[in-house]
Amino acid sequence: MAQVVRAALVQATWTGDTESMIAKHEAHAREAARRGAGIIGFQEVFNAPYFCQVQDPEHYRWAEAVPDGPTVRRMRELARETGMVVVAPVFEIEAPGHYYNTAAVIDADGSYLGKYRKHHIPQVKGFWEKFYFRPGNAGWPVFDTAVGKVGVYICYDRHFPEGWRQLGLEGAQLVYNPSATSRGLSAHLWQLEQPAAAVANEYFVAAINRVGREEYGDNDFYGTSYFVDPRGRFVGDVASDEDEELLVRDLDFGLIDAVRQQWAFYRDRRPDAYQGLVRP
Repeated sequence: MAQVVRAALVQATWTGDTESMIAKHEAHAREAARRGAGIIGFQEVFNAPYFCQVQDPEHYRWAEAVPDGPTVRRMRELARETGMVVVAPVFEIEAPGHYYNTAAVIDADGSYLGKYRKHHIPQVKGFWEKFYFRPGNAGWPVFDTAVGKVGVYICYDRHFPEGWRQLGLEGAQLVYNPSATSRGLSAHLWQLEQPAAAVANEYFVAAINRVGREEYGDNDFYGTSYFVDPRGRFVGDVASDEDEELLVRDLDFGLIDAVRQQWAFYRDRRPDAYQGLVRP
Protein backbone atom coordinates (compact mmCIF):
# COMPACT_ATOMS: atom_id res chain seq x y z
CA MET A 1 0.00 0.00 0.00
CA ALA A 2 1.34 3.44 -0.93
CA GLN A 3 2.59 5.57 1.95
CA VAL A 4 1.28 8.78 0.35
CA VAL A 5 -2.52 8.91 0.25
CA ARG A 6 -4.31 11.59 -1.73
CA ALA A 7 -7.37 12.48 0.35
CA ALA A 8 -10.30 14.82 -0.21
CA LEU A 9 -13.04 16.51 1.77
CA VAL A 10 -16.00 18.71 0.89
CA GLN A 11 -17.46 21.65 2.80
CA ALA A 12 -20.78 22.53 1.19
CA THR A 13 -23.66 24.98 1.29
CA TRP A 14 -27.19 23.60 1.61
CA THR A 15 -29.02 23.53 -1.73
CA GLY A 16 -32.60 23.28 -0.45
CA ASP A 17 -33.32 19.63 -1.27
CA THR A 18 -31.73 16.22 -0.88
CA GLU A 19 -31.50 15.32 -4.56
CA SER A 20 -29.51 18.40 -5.56
CA MET A 21 -27.37 18.15 -2.41
CA ILE A 22 -26.36 14.58 -3.19
CA ALA A 23 -25.78 15.44 -6.85
CA LYS A 24 -23.49 18.29 -5.83
CA HIS A 25 -21.42 15.99 -3.64
CA GLU A 26 -21.23 13.43 -6.43
CA ALA A 27 -19.84 16.13 -8.71
CA HIS A 28 -17.22 17.08 -6.13
CA ALA A 29 -16.30 13.40 -5.73
CA ARG A 30 -15.84 12.95 -9.46
CA GLU A 31 -13.59 16.01 -9.53
CA ALA A 32 -11.59 14.66 -6.58
CA ALA A 33 -11.20 11.33 -8.39
CA ARG A 34 -10.09 13.17 -11.53
CA ARG A 35 -7.41 14.82 -9.37
CA GLY A 36 -6.25 11.44 -8.12
CA ALA A 37 -7.88 11.22 -4.70
CA GLY A 38 -8.28 7.78 -3.14
CA ILE A 39 -10.69 8.78 -0.37
CA ILE A 40 -13.28 11.51 0.21
CA GLY A 41 -15.37 12.54 3.20
CA PHE A 42 -18.48 14.71 3.49
CA GLN A 43 -19.88 16.93 6.27
CA GLU A 44 -22.27 15.92 9.06
CA VAL A 45 -25.70 14.77 7.70
CA PHE A 46 -24.40 15.83 4.31
CA ASN A 47 -27.59 15.06 2.36
CA ALA A 48 -29.84 17.26 4.56
CA PRO A 49 -29.89 20.68 6.19
CA TYR A 50 -28.63 20.96 9.75
CA PHE A 51 -32.19 20.61 11.06
CA CYS A 52 -31.03 20.35 14.70
CA GLN A 53 -31.23 24.13 14.93
CA VAL A 54 -34.88 23.48 15.80
CA GLN A 55 -36.84 20.76 17.61
CA ASP A 56 -39.58 19.65 15.24
CA PRO A 57 -40.74 16.09 14.52
CA GLU A 58 -41.13 16.94 10.83
CA HIS A 59 -37.36 16.51 10.53
CA TYR A 60 -37.49 12.80 11.22
CA ARG A 61 -38.31 12.61 7.52
CA TRP A 62 -34.61 13.01 6.73
CA ALA A 63 -33.77 9.69 8.40
CA GLU A 64 -33.02 6.54 6.41
CA ALA A 65 -31.60 3.08 6.93
CA VAL A 66 -27.88 2.37 6.88
CA PRO A 67 -26.68 0.64 4.75
CA ASP A 68 -29.89 -0.14 2.89
CA GLY A 69 -31.27 3.38 2.51
CA PRO A 70 -31.18 5.30 -0.78
CA THR A 71 -28.27 7.62 0.07
CA VAL A 72 -25.83 4.93 1.16
CA ARG A 73 -26.79 2.76 -1.84
CA ARG A 74 -26.06 5.74 -4.08
CA MET A 75 -22.73 6.39 -2.31
CA ARG A 76 -21.77 2.76 -2.89
CA GLU A 77 -22.38 3.28 -6.60
CA LEU A 78 -20.30 6.47 -6.45
CA ALA A 79 -17.43 4.64 -4.76
CA ARG A 80 -17.50 1.92 -7.45
CA GLU A 81 -17.61 4.53 -10.21
CA THR A 82 -14.75 6.67 -8.88
CA GLY A 83 -12.62 4.01 -7.22
CA MET A 84 -12.53 6.06 -4.02
CA VAL A 85 -13.27 5.28 -0.39
CA VAL A 86 -16.32 7.35 0.68
CA VAL A 87 -17.19 8.56 4.19
CA ALA A 88 -20.89 9.49 4.06
CA PRO A 89 -22.56 10.95 7.20
CA VAL A 90 -26.37 10.62 7.34
CA PHE A 91 -29.33 10.62 9.76
CA GLU A 92 -29.93 6.93 10.45
CA ILE A 93 -33.11 5.13 11.46
CA GLU A 94 -32.47 1.66 12.84
CA ALA A 95 -36.05 0.99 14.03
CA PRO A 96 -39.04 3.14 15.04
CA GLY A 97 -37.79 5.50 17.74
CA HIS A 98 -34.15 4.45 17.26
CA TYR A 99 -32.31 7.23 15.44
CA TYR A 100 -28.58 7.94 15.22
CA ASN A 101 -26.16 10.49 13.81
CA THR A 102 -24.16 8.09 11.66
CA ALA A 103 -21.41 7.89 9.08
CA ALA A 104 -21.24 5.01 6.62
CA VAL A 105 -17.79 3.99 5.38
CA ILE A 106 -17.63 2.52 1.88
CA ASP A 107 -14.55 0.98 0.30
CA ALA A 108 -13.19 1.90 -3.11
CA ASP A 109 -14.91 -1.08 -4.75
CA GLY A 110 -18.33 -0.02 -3.39
CA SER A 111 -18.43 -2.54 -0.57
CA TYR A 112 -20.03 -1.34 2.67
CA LEU A 113 -17.46 -1.64 5.47
CA GLY A 114 -19.59 -0.46 8.38
CA LYS A 115 -20.78 2.57 10.30
CA TYR A 116 -19.78 4.90 13.09
CA ARG A 117 -22.52 6.33 15.33
CA LYS A 118 -21.86 9.63 17.10
CA HIS A 119 -21.33 9.01 20.81
CA HIS A 120 -21.67 12.48 22.34
CA ILE A 121 -24.97 14.24 21.64
CA PRO A 122 -25.27 17.98 22.42
CA GLN A 123 -28.43 19.74 23.61
CA VAL A 124 -27.79 23.48 23.56
CA LYS A 125 -29.31 26.43 21.69
CA GLY A 126 -29.04 25.87 17.94
CA PHE A 127 -27.81 22.29 18.43
CA TRP A 128 -30.83 20.39 19.77
CA GLU A 129 -29.52 16.95 18.86
CA LYS A 130 -30.91 14.96 21.78
CA PHE A 131 -34.36 15.64 20.33
CA TYR A 132 -33.37 13.47 17.34
CA PHE A 133 -30.46 11.16 18.13
CA ARG A 134 -29.67 8.38 20.58
CA PRO A 135 -26.04 8.16 21.75
CA GLY A 136 -23.93 5.93 19.56
CA ASN A 137 -23.65 2.29 20.63
CA ALA A 138 -21.44 0.78 17.93
CA GLY A 139 -18.05 1.41 19.51
CA TRP A 140 -15.04 3.02 17.84
CA PRO A 141 -14.52 1.06 14.62
CA VAL A 142 -11.48 1.58 12.44
CA PHE A 143 -12.04 0.45 8.87
CA ASP A 144 -9.41 -1.34 6.79
CA THR A 145 -9.91 0.49 3.49
CA ALA A 146 -8.15 0.57 0.14
CA VAL A 147 -6.10 3.59 1.32
CA GLY A 148 -5.37 2.50 4.88
CA LYS A 149 -6.99 2.41 8.31
CA VAL A 150 -9.74 5.04 8.58
CA GLY A 151 -11.83 6.12 11.57
CA VAL A 152 -14.67 8.61 12.07
CA TYR A 153 -15.48 10.97 14.95
CA ILE A 154 -18.51 13.24 14.43
CA CYS A 155 -18.72 16.97 15.32
CA TYR A 156 -19.38 17.36 19.09
CA ASP A 157 -17.38 14.18 19.68
CA ARG A 158 -14.24 16.21 19.02
CA HIS A 159 -14.47 17.85 22.47
CA PHE A 160 -13.94 14.46 24.15
CA PRO A 161 -10.37 13.08 24.04
CA GLU A 162 -11.28 9.50 24.93
CA GLY A 163 -12.70 8.62 21.51
CA TRP A 164 -9.76 10.13 19.67
CA ARG A 165 -7.48 7.91 21.73
CA GLN A 166 -9.58 4.79 21.19
CA LEU A 167 -9.39 5.30 17.43
CA GLY A 168 -5.62 5.54 17.72
CA LEU A 169 -5.44 2.40 19.79
CA GLU A 170 -7.48 0.63 17.11
CA GLY A 171 -4.86 1.60 14.52
CA ALA A 172 -6.36 4.62 12.74
CA GLN A 173 -4.07 6.41 10.31
CA LEU A 174 -6.67 8.98 9.22
CA VAL A 175 -9.75 10.12 11.13
CA TYR A 176 -12.54 12.06 9.42
CA ASN A 177 -14.35 14.53 11.69
CA PRO A 178 -17.52 15.66 9.84
CA SER A 179 -19.09 18.61 11.62
CA ALA A 180 -21.66 21.41 11.64
CA THR A 181 -20.31 24.13 13.90
CA SER A 182 -21.30 27.77 14.11
CA ARG A 183 -19.18 30.90 14.14
CA GLY A 184 -20.54 32.23 17.43
CA LEU A 185 -20.36 29.04 19.49
CA SER A 186 -16.87 27.57 19.49
CA ALA A 187 -15.00 28.92 16.47
CA HIS A 188 -11.91 29.62 18.58
CA LEU A 189 -11.66 25.88 19.30
CA TRP A 190 -11.90 24.75 15.69
CA GLN A 191 -8.19 25.06 14.89
CA LEU A 192 -7.10 23.92 18.37
CA GLU A 193 -8.86 20.65 19.13
CA GLN A 194 -8.35 18.57 15.99
CA PRO A 195 -4.64 19.50 15.61
CA ALA A 196 -4.18 18.69 19.31
CA ALA A 197 -5.92 15.34 18.80
CA ALA A 198 -3.72 14.61 15.77
CA VAL A 199 -0.62 15.29 17.88
CA ALA A 200 -1.76 13.40 20.98
CA ASN A 201 -2.78 10.34 18.95
CA GLU A 202 -0.23 10.63 16.14
CA TYR A 203 -2.42 10.29 13.06
CA PHE A 204 -3.94 12.50 10.36
CA VAL A 205 -7.28 14.27 10.88
CA ALA A 206 -9.68 15.60 8.25
CA ALA A 207 -11.81 18.31 9.91
CA ILE A 208 -14.93 19.16 7.87
CA ASN A 209 -17.39 21.96 8.63
CA ARG A 210 -20.49 23.17 6.85
CA VAL A 211 -20.45 26.65 5.37
CA GLY A 212 -23.14 29.36 5.16
CA ARG A 213 -26.57 29.88 6.72
CA GLU A 214 -29.60 27.60 6.36
CA GLU A 215 -33.34 28.11 6.68
CA TYR A 216 -33.91 26.45 10.06
CA GLY A 217 -31.97 28.86 12.28
CA ASP A 218 -29.36 31.56 12.69
CA ASN A 219 -26.25 29.36 12.85
CA ASP A 220 -23.47 30.74 10.68
CA PHE A 221 -21.44 27.71 9.61
CA TYR A 222 -17.93 28.98 9.00
CA GLY A 223 -16.25 26.28 6.91
CA THR A 224 -12.45 26.52 7.32
CA SER A 225 -12.15 22.76 6.81
CA TYR A 226 -8.65 21.29 6.74
CA PHE A 227 -6.33 18.33 6.93
CA VAL A 228 -3.80 18.21 9.77
CA ASP A 229 -0.81 15.89 10.17
CA PRO A 230 0.50 13.98 13.22
CA ARG A 231 2.75 16.92 14.12
CA GLY A 232 -0.28 19.25 14.27
CA ARG A 233 0.57 21.06 11.04
CA PHE A 234 -2.04 21.95 8.43
CA VAL A 235 -1.57 20.07 5.17
CA GLY A 236 -1.94 22.84 2.61
CA ASP A 237 -4.23 25.80 3.12
CA VAL A 238 -7.35 25.84 5.30
CA ALA A 239 -10.60 26.19 3.32
CA SER A 240 -12.64 29.39 3.02
CA ASP A 241 -14.84 30.58 5.90
CA GLU A 242 -17.57 31.66 3.47
CA ASP A 243 -17.52 29.57 0.31
CA GLU A 244 -18.08 25.96 -0.64
CA GLU A 245 -14.83 24.16 -1.33
CA LEU A 246 -13.29 20.83 -2.26
CA LEU A 247 -9.89 20.16 -0.67
CA VAL A 248 -7.53 17.54 -2.09
CA ARG A 249 -4.30 16.93 -0.18
CA ASP A 250 -1.43 14.43 -0.17
CA LEU A 251 -1.00 12.75 3.23
CA ASP A 252 2.29 10.96 3.88
CA PHE A 253 1.31 8.06 6.13
CA GLY A 254 5.02 7.33 6.58
CA LEU A 255 5.06 10.34 8.91
CA ILE A 256 2.91 8.40 11.40
CA ASP A 257 5.63 5.86 12.13
CA ALA A 258 8.29 8.57 12.23
CA VAL A 259 6.37 10.61 14.77
CA ARG A 260 5.48 7.59 16.91
CA GLN A 261 9.15 6.61 17.05
CA GLN A 262 10.27 10.15 17.89
CA TRP A 263 7.60 11.15 20.42
CA ALA A 264 6.70 7.65 21.67
CA PHE A 265 3.39 8.69 23.24
CA TYR A 266 1.93 5.21 22.85
CA ARG A 267 4.96 3.65 24.53
CA ASP A 268 4.60 5.94 27.54
CA ARG A 269 0.87 5.56 28.10
CA ARG A 270 -0.16 4.40 31.59
CA PRO A 271 -3.48 2.54 31.20
CA ASP A 272 -2.84 0.90 34.56
CA ALA A 273 -3.18 4.34 36.16
CA TYR A 274 -6.29 5.53 34.33
CA GLN A 275 -9.07 3.68 36.16
CA GLY A 276 -10.49 6.95 37.50
CA LEU A 277 -11.35 8.06 33.99
CA VAL A 278 -14.18 5.54 33.74
CA ARG A 279 -15.80 6.15 37.13
CA PRO A 280 -19.38 7.48 36.68
